[in-house]
Amino acid sequence: MFKFSFKFLFFFTLFFGTMVSISSLSWLSIWMGLEINLLSFIPLINNKKNIFLSESSIKYFLVQAMASAIFLFSIILFFLMENFEMSKNLNMYVNILISSLMMLKMGAAPFHFWFPSVSEGLNWMNNFFLMTWQKIAPMIITSYCLNFNFLIFIIFCSTMVGGIGGLNQTSIRKLMAFSSINHMGWMLSSMMFNENLWLMYFLFYFLLLLNIFLFLNINNIYYINQTFISMFSNKFMKIIFFLLLLSLGGLPPFLGFFPKWMMMELLISNNMFILVFFMIMFSLITLFFYIRLTYSAFLLNSKKMNWTFKIYLNNKNKKSFLIFTIFMNFSLILINLIFLF
Repeated sequence: MFKFSFKFLFFFTLFFGTMVSISSLSWLSIWMGLEINLLSFIPLINNKKNIFLSESSIKYFLVQAMASAIFLFSIILFFLMENFEMSKNLNMYVNILISSLMMLKMGAAPFHFWFPSVSEGLNWMNNFFLMTWQKIAPMIITSYCLNFNFLIFIIFCSTMVGGIGGLNQTSIRKLMAFSSINHMGWMLSSMMFNENLWLMYFLFYFLLLLNIFLFLNINNIYYINQTFISMFSNKFMKIIFFLLLLSLGGLPPFLGFFPKWMMMELLISNNMFILVFFMIMFSLITLFFYIRLTYSAFLLNSKKMNWTFKIYLNNKNKKSFLIFTIFMNFSLILINLIFLF
């Protein structure tokens, strides 16, 4: 018990750092919250017995430390501008600089060079925190200094890189990393017009990713070829995994389509027709590599030739079935929330 007690401490400071950043009234407090969050996440992903975890933690630390140092420099520039009344053009450049640093911290394109390689060295639960919780504070900070044209450029890059980058991947962790970059484009576009919609989209993404990563973690799946060699002796569990992936891809009428539907409606009402078309096209590409993953799980080298819905609830299937029940419960809650809004 004492062996894992340090993780509880670092999980607490991880959440505390994010809360400090998003609730602070000064830029210096925001920077301190980001540093607390960074120094809490590094021990959680580091492992001396696993060389890939150590490599990922070093890469993550170097990138985040560089972004934090430049962020501190930009805070000093803000103070200088307030005291010496510098030009408004410089203020715009500092805003773009801070937004770029937050994109680097999140791993949004074109600042995504570190994100897939770091996610490749992490296990599924660490990847879950990297792709969800670690993006909250940078996104909130980005909303403080929005530059419309720069954000449009980031959205175009993120949706394009997230769609095309996942096409030639055999590692599911890298595939989910590029999928996360694509979803980041949707979340940033919602932040331009409606932060409540961003919160709802993030909640949908958080719950869907949690179910998928728990499923993959229980079955110890990391590569596409494992999905048809050693994965899922139960056809029913294959169907659940298939539905989860299609929902994350945003295929109607699944749950993940609802936030994208609301996003499309919001952008069309603001006359962002080209942006909506571009985002939909590259979301279809992400849906393609989700279908490719499930296609291999169903049809290639299957050990069972007969289709059956008979379920044997051993310990492994009980865990998988529990994930399915949690997902369905959350789905019903979220659908009710949609009708309330």
